[in-house]
Amino acid sequence: MAKFVIAGKADCPYYAKAELLADYLQKNLPDFQIFKITQHPDVWEEWLRDVCEKNKWSHQKSPIIWRELLDRGGKGSLLGGYNEFLEHAQLYYGVTSSMSTEMMMVIAQENLEVHRERAQRKESVEDLVSPLRVWITSASTLTSCSLIPFLLSGDVFGRHTVMSLTLFNQQQAEENLQSLAMEVEDLASPLLRSVAVCTRMEEAFLQAHVVILLDDSTVQEVHSLEDCLRQRASLYQLYGQLLEKNAHDSVRVIVGGKTFVNLRTVLLKRFAPSIAHNIIAVALAVEGEAKALLARKLKTASSCIKNVIIWGNITGNHYIDLRKARVYKQESAIWGPPQFSRPILDLIFDSEWLKTEFVESVQTLTTTGKHFGSILAAHSIGTTLQYWCQGSPPGEIVSLGVLSEGQFGIPEGIVFSMPVKFENGTWVVLTDLKDTEISKEMMMEMTSDLIQEKLVALGELLTFQPHKSENEVQKRDENISSITEDQEERKLSNEHKDSILINLDEVNHTRP
Repeated sequence: MAKFVIAGKADCPYYAKAELLADYLQKNLPDFQIFKITQHPDVWEEWLRDVCEKNKWSHQKSPIIWRELLDRGGKGSLLGGYNEFLEHAQLYYGVTSSMSTEMMMVIAQENLEVHRERAQRKESVEDLVSPLRVWITSASTLTSCSLIPFLLSGDVFGRHTVMSLTLFNQQQAEENLQSLAMEVEDLASPLLRSVAVCTRMEEAFLQAHVVILLDDSTVQEVHSLEDCLRQRASLYQLYGQLLEKNAHDSVRVIVGGKTFVNLRTVLLKRFAPSIAHNIIAVALAVEGEAKALLARKLKTASSCIKNVIIWGNITGNHYIDLRKARVYKQESAIWGPPQFSRPILDLIFDSEWLKTEFVESVQTLTTTGKHFGSILAAHSIGTTLQYWCQGSPPGEIVSLGVLSEGQFGIPEGIVFSMPVKFENGTWVVLTDLKDTEISKEMMMEMTSDLIQEKLVALGELLTFQPHKSENEVQKRDENISSITEDQEERKLSNEHKDSILINLDEVNHTRP
């Protein structure tokens, strides 16, 4: 039995002519078989060189044709190119080819198109088989523990998206990470390909498709808010460099938590410029807290409340906008189909409650972190990722921290929570919303802290001067003083330590 291999550039007209001649011989001769190989023109020379080196052949043109002798226990025997194959067919089988040059060129172009289609299909199949590589920083925290089952449920990335999960934290957390990794494996999730632990900073975010940045769990000596801001800058400069170096080109980065979310996001954008467009901050936790307060006031479920907009600093000075907010399935004298809704401002008649107790309650929850537990943080991150990958509900407004480009009169260059919608794997700022103007005074209150945080973190401003009342400034100084006193107490009780270690998350209480 004669078995020939015909290989060539996908757009080579002589390969096309040899291919059709071989097809004819295989169809009419029972003992004649062929195997075809096409290579893209860009990689043909390298592929040909490798084949010739492996088999110790000398051939430089397309096509290359050899005869397999595997049925006799030998290696392949080089026949040559197009001319040699044509002579062989005529000598041994009395068959030749009369294909015109014009037809050769047409078939060569068709071969190239078919090759491209096959390559695209192959890439699509590999994408389906290759796992989505997800990294979680500060992975030993409770938020991470609550988030992982949500990610593996199939609701976030899709029911058929297989994941490879990497848990990242500092060296001292390795034991906790290993225990968590074993527990994740015990879930026996059909969507989990593998789970790994990483504590080496230089290996962070290798080939990552998705990176979830939780509140920093590093322990550092903290004496002031300014120190805390500058430490964030050094850490996120390192994160940014690692993302640029190690992560996938299309990586999606989502920053969550309850400490300096806007600042951490803008720093990461600065130090990872090539992926800055794919870095966002989660604002849904604050949105959820506001919806829950409104739902209790209206005696309904918080899921029935939509289109609450969070403007500004997600974990600081922000404005909760209810001008577009609506409530669905509200028990009242007016009923309608499931899609029927009413404006919240038409249903809450206690305007004094909205101006005072409601605003103060949400601000207290944000600044102190009360009720902002691991479940809420995890759900907010998971839902934002779900919207990013699969789109947000049609017609629904979502709050998201993104880099300002001057929309709504917001100063450029800061990360600011604003209304968006998710569609087609990306997000769009809803600049066409009517009646969403923000007063200059309120805009100043929200942007002043964000601008100063950024400048202090980057060393361009020495001290932070909050845009707050004198009483609030005094309260901030008292909180910082209490942290310093706590550090002194630790020093007395740990005489053998060279420095005082304090978790950065505690500094959340120093936020003005």
